[in-house]
Amino acid sequence: MLSDQSLNPELQRHFTATGFVVYGDSVLLHWHKKVLEWLPPGGHIESNEDPVQAVIREVKEETGLDVEIYGVPYLKQNQGYPMEIITPRHILIEDINDPVDGLHQHIDMIYYCRPVRFYGQIKDWVWVSRKEFREEKKLISGHIAKAPPQDVKEIAVRAIDMVG
Repeated sequence: MLSDQSLNPELQRHFTATGFVVYGDSVLLHWHKKVLEWLPPGGHIESNEDPVQAVIREVKEETGLDVEIYGVPYLKQNQGYPMEIITPRHILIEDINDPVDGLHQHIDMIYYCRPVRFYGQIKDWVWVSRKEFREEKKLISGHIAKAPPQDVKEIAVRAIDMVG
């Protein structure tokens, strides 16, 4: 585990944003071919993007869905300055061993989202229900059957409880 950066102060960290897209009692996941896990949409925050812009862009790029973020800024709406963005529901530090970027960490800002419109099935994505998460159901991609990682299951159920 790399999680304690004090052991390696030169360890690179990347800022990322992830969206748990909730519809009814289900969350949208896909088989991530590089990581070999079932994951929600998300990715790196680009230069001049805030995390909310990044998660909305990533969900759109990866799934085709337009989403809204579940949550509200805590400052009064009419204040205007400084502008406040919606606070992530979770911030995780994840160890990544990438064949291109090598060993590094993601500081991942996790948001709960809901589709603006529901389009049904989305190619290469599956809607996973609360029941399937609770039963630790193995999802199938090609010839691989694997349950989502524990952190994905826990956050997905919380997202469904709050948004669904």
